[in-house]
Amino acid sequence: MAHQPGCALHRRLHASLDAADLPAVAAVRRRLRAALEHWGVAPELADTAELLASELVTNALVHTGRGAVFDAVLTEASRLRVEVQDGAAQAPARRAAAAETATSGRGLMLVEALADDWGVQLRADGKTTWFELSAA
Repeated sequence: MAHQPGCALHRRLHASLDAADLPAVAAVRRRLRAALEHWGVAPELADTAELLASELVTNALVHTGRGAVFDAVLTEASRLRVEVQDGAAQAPARRAAAAETATSGRGLMLVEALADDWGVQLRADGKTTWFELSAA
């Protein structure tokens, strides 16, 4: 049976990332952007999703010292859910940037400000940090 590009089976993106593989962050952004374009998501939503996904993946790779698993799903209800799993069992901490020109320290504040919903699910083998955006 052939599947249409808009069907649920084609609205999922999955990637596994190795520890400290920061070049993989750019690859995840490119793959997410391509998937969102294919799914017909508005460019403004794609921009926000790409930014927030980049923040979560970078946080997982930089602050845990472990790899990560990235998943993005566009639901039937036109909600984009992005999850990043890592093997560290401690919740991420929101922190302020060290200085106005600092290049880090704003990731979770961006997620909190731009996502429709977000959170952290602690598990025995680590955690999943996620956000959702309405694509409707």
